[in-house]
Amino acid sequence: MKSKRKTVLGIIILVFVMSGIWLLKLYRQPLGPALELPTSTQLNPTLTTFPIEEIAVDSTATEAQPTATQTATPQPLCGGPAVMNILAIGSDSRGQHYLYGLADIIRLVRVDFVKARVGILEVPRDLWVDIPDISDHYNITQGKLNQAYLYGNKGLGYYDGPGEGPGLLARTLNLNFGAQPDHYLAVNMLTFEAIVNAIGGIDVYLPYEVSAKTASNPRAPSVPAGQHHFDGKTALWVARIRQYSTFSRAENQNIVMCAVRKKLLSPAIVPAVPQLVRDFERYVQTDLSPEQINQLACLATQMKGTDVVFASFPINLFKATKTFDPQLGTTTTTADADFNILRNYIDRFQQGIWPDPNLVISSTPSPADTDLEFSCED
Repeated sequence: MKSKRKTVLGIIILVFVMSGIWLLKLYRQPLGPALELPTSTQLNPTLTTFPIEEIAVDSTATEAQPTATQTATPQPLCGGPAVMNILAIGSDSRGQHYLYGLADIIRLVRVDFVKARVGILEVPRDLWVDIPDISDHYNITQGKLNQAYLYGNKGLGYYDGPGEGPGLLARTLNLNFGAQPDHYLAVNMLTFEAIVNAIGGIDVYLPYEVSAKTASNPRAPSVPAGQHHFDGKTALWVARIRQYSTFSRAENQNIVMCAVRKKLLSPAIVPAVPQLVRDFERYVQTDLSPEQINQLACLATQMKGTDVVFASFPINLFKATKTFDPQLGTTTTTADADFNILRNYIDRFQQGIWPDPNLVISSTPSPADTDLEFSCED
């Protein structure tokens, strides 16, 4: 009888152990296919360590004694890696799928878990670039940067490589500019609206009027400068309108993203964040695992607004031009720039040395200064 009880207890323990292993595996399982870039995404480890003073060793001593000036290497917060690089994409698709759609928003995000700092770099979507891995489909070798995402997703069937649309966009960024994202997160317009509505809307301060009015259409929508409460539809409209230029639209997007961040970290919403993640994980495109999402959420609660820094390339690096797109059969407006210069900026961004990591930003952005760094407010 005693032996029987031991056997039953052993089986129960085994079931619990196996269930725990299975749940841990699910917790660490990516929610989508990995990027698998052709080059290593491992950053130089010296970026997250600090020099330790060398100790002079006496020839007669058997062991060097530690001094008071020695400093332990800071460890990453929230169980995360030292640095995580994410390709963030806003798709212009309005469906509940990611079969089609252009990359309306393209951001490189550098998350430093050691210094609790996030850098977000806007990459202009209209750059005319070389697109790899799909030349056997309609002989496509070039296009706008935002088209790489469309060509990579399943709808057109052009790309057979890893990571679907985000994978091809990441490979395009890597080929042309040396970008090396570790992960990706794509959100379409319908999902963005739903997320903003699910958190009860966002409070936004606009430093300038956002308007679609023109001489030929004086009754078009507009939002005056000042404090506003936006629902999902209005937040999306402000984030997408090209009022002055592509760069000013990116600035609007940054302002909206800061407002979303602030609302998610508000006392009323923080307890609901885990459920929000579960509710919407099916409606986003990402290779992050639940464990990594929790690491990012944990880090966010330990950061100030000034720890989130938005950066843009200097506007004077770009020139508007016209390029014939053989896929569309027409000439399209594109952005021209020296890719070697952009590559250098991206390399410094990924190393964490641009923007200046000691930079403290308190100024309010304006349409005239769209390439200046700015940070979120608490």
